Amino acid sequence: MKQSKNLDNFAAAMANICSHSLVAPGRALSWIIIANPTAGGFTISSRWKRHHAALKACMEKAAANPVREDAGPSRVAQNADPGRGSLGKFGLVLTRGPGTAGKVVKALLDEAAQSHTGKPFFLLITAGGDGTSLEALTVLYSASAAIRGSFAVLRLPMGTGNDGADGWELEPVLERLIYPSVIEYARALRLTTATPRKGPFLAFNILSVGLDAFVTHMTNKMKGKFPGDSYKLWVDIASLLYDRLYRVGPMEVSAYDDAGRRIENFNETVLLLAVGAGGHRTYGSHKWILPDDRNVCVVRQMSLFRKVALKGLFTTGEHIHKPESKLFNAHRVEFRGEKDILAQMDGETVLLTPADFPAAIDLTELAIPVLKGKERE
Repeated sequence: MKQSKNLDNFAAAMANICSHSLVAPGRALSWIIIANPTAGGFTISSRWKRHHAALKACMEKAAANPVREDAGPSRVAQNADPGRGSLGKFGLVLTRGPGTAGKVVKALLDEAAQSHTGKPFFLLITAGGDGTSLEALTVLYSASAAIRGSFAVLRLPMGTGNDGADGWELEPVLERLIYPSVIEYARALRLTTATPRKGPFLAFNILSVGLDAFVTHMTNKMKGKFPGDSYKLWVDIASLLYDRLYRVGPMEVSAYDDAGRRIENFNETVLLLAVGAGGHRTYGSHKWILPDDRNVCVVRQMSLFRKVALKGLFTTGEHIHKPESKLFNAHRVEFRGEKDILAQMDGETVLLTPADFPAAIDLTELAIPVLKGKERE
């Protein structure tokens, strides 16, 4: 009952803010909010209390803007809530498990394609963890450039980690709806393999292989069975078990710039390889794997003693100063090895076998329209 009340309050507050939004002035505004009701931002009391305060503060700020007569929930949002009805009228759609967010966005794209009158602008808001936004953006990525040109994405930090959200705190993210904003197109990451029909796989924050993918895999398997930050728990366990479960062998890595020129080529025993859609990226609940402008991090295999000694440095980004780490910028990274290895795409994992090599991680074209706030004086 308490969680249901939280969702009702969230839906009403978001509708209030969106109805006063300055996004896409001069065009009819249609919004949809895809929320995971089991996300920590709704279910953990301390987090919801903080989010509720942020929503209240943003409604007060939004009240300074006029109510938009041309704004309202999308048709898909209104039709997706046949049971309660109270959420759909505010533009909120709840996920019911894996696949829901993708289906909702597919329906929204169909709505956009069929909108011949007034050409509304669509505001796609996700309110969950990285999995919710991954599903939604994967489907949006498949749309034509013309359709995507009538969209803006805003990813609220309502999950546990929120590494793929547009900020770690709710209030500054919501302010992008209230104050003048711009649309900036972001790249995705694409993993391709040598195996037909295995991939491609997309990510929008970090795509990586090796130790961290194992941690993600085990965290997903044990989700709900361990209290607190299970990712941190599996980081500790992986330091001891990873080499026993997945034999770490040599990996040949070649990296290329956006002109196709090879800029790196080495064959070493690699513990993990992480590629970001840009620099300054975190994963695993704010672990700074890419703390500066460079978007690729390679960590070489090391002794158990060194793993235990260095694992805490990934929280602050200090690992980049250690000899086991190698960072650089690249547009494409090709790799191959002789052992099975796990890959993770924004928290979702897949097992790669020797038959899948060579595999490659590419930066895509600028494709995802993300709502950004303008600098305010």
